Amino acid sequence: MARRFDLLVFDWDGTLLDSAGAIVGAINAACCDLGLPPPPEERARHVIGLGLRDALQHALPTLPEASYPELVERYRYHYLSRDHELQLFEGVAELVAELAAAGFLLAVATGKSRLGLERALRQSGLGAFFHASRCADECFSKPHPQMLEELLAELSVEPERALMIGDTTHDLQMANNAGVCCLAVAYGAHPAAALDALKPLARLHKLEELAEWLRSHA
Repeated sequence: MARRFDLLVFDWDGTLLDSAGAIVGAINAACCDLGLPPPPEERARHVIGLGLRDALQHALPTLPEASYPELVERYRYHYLSRDHELQLFEGVAELVAELAAAGFLLAVATGKSRLGLERALRQSGLGAFFHASRCADECFSKPHPQMLEELLAELSVEPERALMIGDTTHDLQMANNAGVCCLAVAYGAHPAAALDALKPLARLHKLEELAEWLRSHA
C-alpha cells in the first residue's frame, strides 16, 4: 500500500504519556495552596494541552492577573513532585520504535515547556526517535497552527503529507488551522463527542487501535 503520510506529529500529555490525572491533580493542589476553589474536573481537563499560563487562565478565568505567577509556581511544584512517577501508555515505546523503523518522520507538538519536554523525552527513552519538536514556550499555544507550520517547514513536508495525533480539541483544531489531517485518541483528556466535532480521520479508544490504524492507513 502506498504511504499516505511522511510525517507523524504526536501530542505528548494524554496521547503518549498517561499524565492527564496528574495535571488535574496539580491544578487542584495549586488552587488549594492559594486558598482558591479548584475548577470543576471537566474544566481542568479541558485546558490540558495548552501552554501552562494559558491553561491556568482558562481554568480560573476570574483570578486576578497578579496571582497567576504564584499559581504557575505552585502548579509546577506539585506536577514535578510526581513527574518521575508518570508512565507512557502501555505499548507507546514499541509503537514509536516501529514507526521510526518503518521510515516515518516523527515529531512532537506539545503544551509542555522546552525544559519539560526534554526531561520527558529523556525519562521515557524516546528522544532518539523524534526528528523535531515544538513547545508552548517557543510558539503560540495550541490551537494556533504555528507549531505545525514550523515542523512542516523544518522537515520539508507538505501539509497534506502530515498527520497530527492528539487527545484534545486543541490538537485537532491546530491541525485544522494548519491544513493538516488529524487523528483523535479518546483515552486522554477530552470527551469523544468534542473530538468528533472537529472531524478527525478516525477516533481511536485504545493504543492498540491507534497502532493498527497507522499500520493500515498511514
